[in-house]
Amino acid sequence: MPSTQPPRAVFAIDPVHLPLLFPPPLLARLRQAAALDPALVVRDFADPSAAPALADAEVLITGWGCPRLDADLLAAAPRLRTVLHAAGSVRSLVGDALWERGITVSSAVTANALPVAEYTLAMILLAGKDTFTHRERFRATHTHPSPAETAATGNVGRRIGIIGASRVGRRLLELLRPFDFTILLHDPYVSSVEAASLGAELLSLEDLLRSSDIVSLHAPDIPETYRMLDADRLALIRDGGVLINTSRGALIDPDALVGELASGRLHAVLDVTEPEPLPPGSPLYRLPNVFLTPHIAGSLGNELERLGRIVTEELERLASDLPLLHEVRHTDLARAA
Repeated sequence: MPSTQPPRAVFAIDPVHLPLLFPPPLLARLRQAAALDPALVVRDFADPSAAPALADAEVLITGWGCPRLDADLLAAAPRLRTVLHAAGSVRSLVGDALWERGITVSSAVTANALPVAEYTLAMILLAGKDTFTHRERFRATHTHPSPAETAATGNVGRRIGIIGASRVGRRLLELLRPFDFTILLHDPYVSSVEAASLGAELLSLEDLLRSSDIVSLHAPDIPETYRMLDADRLALIRDGGVLINTSRGALIDPDALVGELASGRLHAVLDVTEPEPLPPGSPLYRLPNVFLTPHIAGSLGNELERLGRIVTEELERLASDLPLLHEVRHTDLARAA
């Protein structure tokens, strides 16, 4: 039976995101499902002014700008039982103390995966048309390319290598199905049978890099993947190949990447880098074979409402004593991205 008293909830998020995450209709639903003061937003768990709200909080609604959920939070919020995260991965947010106390964590990461996959699909299609090279040439010459200059252009039969069958990776695999591509996949947690069901051929990382025209990174940022694309592996990508990274910059050796791109041998679409942002003198800002964007692949603008909708629905389920649909378990984080 549902509890007769609504749970007490508190926002812990950068307030700038609240209007887009929770526009008035969603905010009204939140307030109906829980005892929530929308004007109270906690930015520091040690702030004395936040102590009364945290002491009673059973639900914490988090998002970008939230402090790390660690022992300080647990000391301030002894009644806390659920965290609802209105953003992507909780890997960098949730400390071991939270898992050890058995607090339930839910995340809108599935909704955040969609725009990343859409961005990546768009970049794959543009890269297959050699859009970025033609743009630079057109700006310089003001003339249309000759047939010889477009002979290698086109998306028919391109071999697309996906590194990581994460949430983003799987959504991208779905989006790629209608196109005339050969899809290759590397993921240590996926079998050949599962890869085939996803429409892909499972390969080792090295074989995928050798075989792909376009390589797209969707692996998680964990110790095992740190610098997974080092100088030796980057060298395996065929001349003229394209590398797309919408995951994390730490997955690629930055010096080796700059070296390959400065040579002109490879092209890259980079929405994430290491460091982030790059220092002003980085050659990646200037190289014509690099398409650099400021970490925009994830949810922005009107896409944020998707994240807020998931959190709202989760809070409504919690208030009705129903199981959460987007619960994250500690063991899930090795695969998620």
